[in-house]
Amino acid sequence: MKNKILNLIKHLEKLSAETKPLWGKMTPRHMIEHLILAVRMGNGSLIVECFNPEEKISTLKKFLMSSRPLPKNFINPLIGEDLLPLEYGSIEEALSVLKQEVDKHYRFFELNPDATTTNATFGDLNKDEWEIFHRKHFQHHLEQFGIAIDNE
Repeated sequence: MKNKILNLIKHLEKLSAETKPLWGKMTPRHMIEHLILAVRMGNGSLIVECFNPEEKISTLKKFLMSSRPLPKNFINPLIGEDLLPLEYGSIEEALSVLKQEVDKHYRFFELNPDATTTNATFGDLNKDEWEIFHRKHFQHHLEQFGIAIDNE
């Protein structure tokens, strides 16, 4: 699965600072930095609480495990409607950090194969659930910028 996530990152390299989204407010750099935060949740270096009540988690996980795509224009309550300030100086720098965080993700689960970490929307996820989440999440944001991916 690691190669699949790295293949999705390769598609991000097609973006430039001028690439416009088909929906939403994010610039390409905002989107890549957003993906960094999501990968950090998975690798345990960003601790968050799930904003959904426990009774909704099983339904949300069924959605996650389905073939249905993530919804467009979703407002994450932890972030709000405004864009987060940019942390990195360029798309290239943000992509480098994203690759490092993906490597940390895989090392974390190699050392802790039975671990779960908390996703802000879907609650506690294990390694396999995180893989599905990251694939869906990356595909969602690639599509946001007009990059269609088939079966990756």
